[in-house]
Amino acid sequence: MKRLEVLGLNEKKVENIVNELSVLLADFQVFYSNLRNFHWNVKGHGFFVLHSKYEELYNDAAEKVDEVAERILQLGCTPESRFSVYLQTSEIKEADVVSCSKEALDLLLDYYKTLIARERRIIDLATEAHDDTTVSLMNDFLVGQEKTVWMLVAVSSQNCAE
Repeated sequence: MKRLEVLGLNEKKVENIVNELSVLLADFQVFYSNLRNFHWNVKGHGFFVLHSKYEELYNDAAEKVDEVAERILQLGCTPESRFSVYLQTSEIKEADVVSCSKEALDLLLDYYKTLIARERRIIDLATEAHDDTTVSLMNDFLVGQEKTVWMLVAVSSQNCAE
């Protein structure tokens, strides 16, 4: 691959990175869809705050989808674009209609756990391959996600002692 030669990257190592990025792309697509579900359907305590937060989160997820797909292209591969394949590939599963804010927050924390674990695996692979650009991209994702997790845990705490 001429592009990888110019970038100084090993084709076999890049293949492993792209495989993980492809799963991350599927994870983010399903995550995005689930966030839309929460935005539309969650009711009850904290509705105004959560409604706005879900919109912020799905807009952020949409940006990340584009960044991951573009990184796959930069590495010489073609990103998947079929939602049917995303549903088969993603570790994050499609949520049923969720109207309870506590249930949505618990699901969100599980989704972030999945995304963060995959991004850390990608960092390990990319570090080994000397793919500093992918490492930087994943680190940027983690900075925002760790702050979001902190805030979600704070808002989902049931009492002040937690």
